[in-house]
Amino acid sequence: MYVIMVYDLQADRTHKALKLGRRYLTHVQNSVFEGEISEGDLETLRNEVDDLLEPDESVIIYELSSNTLLNRTVFGEDPTEGNRFL
Repeated sequence: MYVIMVYDLQADRTHKALKLGRRYLTHVQNSVFEGEISEGDLETLRNEVDDLLEPDESVIIYELSSNTLLNRTVFGEDPTEGNRFL
C-alpha cells in the first residue's frame, strides 16, 4: 500500500514526528512523508502516531490502495529518487 503522511505538531516537537516518519516512509518535504508500507507497519505507525500526539496537533495519513491511482508530479529534485519502485 502507498501512503502519504503529513503532520502539524508544535515547533519544538516536530523532530519527534520526523524521527517516527523516517522509520516507515521517505521524508519528501517539511512535514511530509510518502512511500510503500505493509498493512502491519501501517497499523504500527497509526498506533505510534496516536501515542505521539498532544492536544492541538494532528497527523493525516492518506492511503492509496493501488499505485495506479497515484499521479505524482515532481518539479525540481525528487527526494524519493532511488527509493521508489512503481
